[in-house]
Amino acid sequence: MKPSMMLQIQGKLIVSCQALENEPLHSAFIMSRMALAAAQGGAAAIRANSLIDVQTIMDTVDLPVIAIIKRDYPGSDVYITATLKEVDELMAAKPAMIAMDATGHERPGAHDLQSLVVAIRQKYPDLLLMADIATVEEAQTAAELGFDCVGTTLHGYTSETKGQILAHNNCQFLRDVLAAVDVPVIAEGNVETPEMAAHCLTLGAHAVVVGGAITRPQQITRRFVNAIATVS
Repeated sequence: MKPSMMLQIQGKLIVSCQALENEPLHSAFIMSRMALAAAQGGAAAIRANSLIDVQTIMDTVDLPVIAIIKRDYPGSDVYITATLKEVDELMAAKPAMIAMDATGHERPGAHDLQSLVVAIRQKYPDLLLMADIATVEEAQTAAELGFDCVGTTLHGYTSETKGQILAHNNCQFLRDVLAAVDVPVIAEGNVETPEMAAHCLTLGAHAVVVGGAITRPQQITRRFVNAIATVS
């Protein structure tokens, strides 16, 4: 399973089909139809949040899924697949890959990042693990801990990287991560145009994840509205 999925997504587009509870498209059915549209458009994989969405998407499309559970824990900034509990929940659907926050922030529950990875490897040896990171140092740590790939997912979304985006300075952060680790790097986070997605791959990213620019119509609408407002 591990080599086949990594080969399947290499040089390709992964579409993130997510809608939180406060968003208008929050529905496992709607996300499964988003995933079907993405598959028909040529996506190589889907990233999805929550067991019900992952299960429904896997029942709808024949594409590998990068599964996550977003859950807030009091006193912790870690919310993407934060503990072994979330991994166990997701494994009811048997996704090909699970992604988790691999930042340096304190985790909830009994495990730090290293012991959590060890526990997952012991329990689910065939599962691919993706590290969602925000800094180069976090990418290096994730590679050392044995993650199968690292994603730039959280760059700009942590207190240490607030205000930064992947496109800054010709994707300098992505280039720095690529130079720092030997594991595949997945470009993710504010990839807003086809041209930027292609550029990330040209720089050496193994694959690229696009979410809001494809699957969040309120964000897409807002970009049009803001652009129009500059000429009115």
